[in-house]
Amino acid sequence: MKSKMFTSLALLAVMSVNVHAEDKKVGTGPNPFSDCGIGAALFQNNKVLAVTSNIIWDIGTTAVTSATASPETCNGKTVTAAKFILESYDNLSEEAARGEGEHLVALLNIMEVNSTRHMEVISGIRSEMSSNLASTEFNSADKKAKSIAFYNALVAAI
Repeated sequence: MKSKMFTSLALLAVMSVNVHAEDKKVGTGPNPFSDCGIGAALFQNNKVLAVTSNIIWDIGTTAVTSATASPETCNGKTVTAAKFILESYDNLSEEAARGEGEHLVALLNIMEVNSTRHMEVISGIRSEMSSNLASTEFNSADKKAKSIAFYNALVAAI
């Protein structure tokens, strides 16, 4: 009796794996280390640097989580936003200090933030970035590190 029950459970488990596997072929999803996470956001055109950055950032944990839990976020609007932040960090930081600006609006549009929430999100970014600016470590960081901090402030504010 136990043998039949075990066999039935094993068969059910195999069938459920096969049903799930039919949803998507193995290897067709994003590569978590080069296509996801902060590494892909900062180094969209250089997979070696993307992988290295993801490993240095958190041993690739965030990238793997993104690839498995929400693969649609890999190389999507978050990557575009991160790239935009890196390219226009100086303008964004100045506009965040003022609380308004065309680069901020463009960034919020990239992230598809409803215009009714723009001021709320900008306020959140301002708050986080003002805390960062009080840190000596942040002020001595390079543009890439400051861009990562800005990205994290954006995501937290959304």
